[in-house]
Amino acid sequence: MYIDADFEKIEEDEKALATLTMALSPEIALGFRELQSAKALWEALIEVYEGNEYMRRSRQDLLRQKFNMFNHVLGESLETQLHRFISLVTEMRSANINLTSTEINNKLANSLPQSWDMNVESSRRQKI
Repeated sequence: MYIDADFEKIEEDEKALATLTMALSPEIALGFRELQSAKALWEALIEVYEGNEYMRRSRQDLLRQKFNMFNHVLGESLETQLHRFISLVTEMRSANINLTSTEINNKLANSLPQSWDMNVESSRRQKI
């Protein structure tokens, strides 16, 4: 025995499920075709692409480790190093790892090649 409100909820869920399914590439949608509600599909997508709490913490730990170990690679251009650093910081922010501007600036300054030591020292002295 359904009332009109139940039919409206079912219709809304069907629309949401269709919208989510259409937003996925055919290859990805194929993997989730057995799910029958928008909520179930949404939760499955979160589980697969964001992971559970353990996976998120592991990813955060790995990103913190990559940040702590970040350094200049011999023969790498400054542009490439900056691109790697910006990508890492962006990835950390998307993983809800909050760093202060000071932490970010210090890490970048400390990871620059030796040829930049004079510039870094000069910049640090100007801030004092």
